[in-house]
Amino acid sequence: MGDSTGIEWTESTWNPTTGCDRTSPGCDNCYALTLAKRLKAMGTDKYQADGDPRTSGPGFGLTLHPDTLQLPYRWRRPRVVFVNSMSDLFHPEVPLDYIARVFQVIEETPQHTYQVLTKRSRRMREVAHHLPWPSNLWMGVSVETSKYLFRIDHLRDVPAAVRFVSAEPLLGPLGEVNLKGIDWVIAGGESGPGARVMEIGWGRELRDQCNAAGVKFFFKQWGGRTPKAGGRELDGRTWDDRPAVPPSAAAI
Repeated sequence: MGDSTGIEWTESTWNPTTGCDRTSPGCDNCYALTLAKRLKAMGTDKYQADGDPRTSGPGFGLTLHPDTLQLPYRWRRPRVVFVNSMSDLFHPEVPLDYIARVFQVIEETPQHTYQVLTKRSRRMREVAHHLPWPSNLWMGVSVETSKYLFRIDHLRDVPAAVRFVSAEPLLGPLGEVNLKGIDWVIAGGESGPGARVMEIGWGRELRDQCNAAGVKFFFKQWGGRTPKAGGRELDGRTWDDRPAVPPSAAAI
């Protein structure tokens, strides 16, 4: 079985790699690093090796897990899968041939829908022509402030069937966003201890641009230490739009 998840916009997670390091301000309160430390303390095998103390600290070094590549073939029911919730598939320490193997698994299991999200958009674009891009693969980039809008430009250059943007944690106004070629935008505030505040105007501005461009908009949460307490409503309603999942992958 794939790991179940509380992430509102997906159904399962699959981690062919674990480990990462900071690349932009959205990483400062990384939930994956906190979880990795907890899992390592509990003796979870994937988090036994120490990481590089110059980057993410003990317990979160980049590690490949080729033993997990067979998992999707064994899933009996179709599902929507977030790939690498505990890592970044386009991290520079992930070999290109390993990324290609992950993409091959995706291509060979068309009954599932896979969501890949990266902050390493430059590498994603650079290696895109070496990879298969099956129709069941959704490719996304994280954009937390206007400084990182270039990641959306990189995303437009890859031949993904569905392209999406995760503006979470949204740490500032994005301003005018070029949504050409983008199918879906997820927005939300930061959660957990030390969470930074998301202002309502930032969410409204992004929602309104999505509506004007015909791009599906999903508002995940306001955030804070207890994000569920803040709720998911923006201007009196929830926003749960997302691209259509093929019927074979929706029957969970």
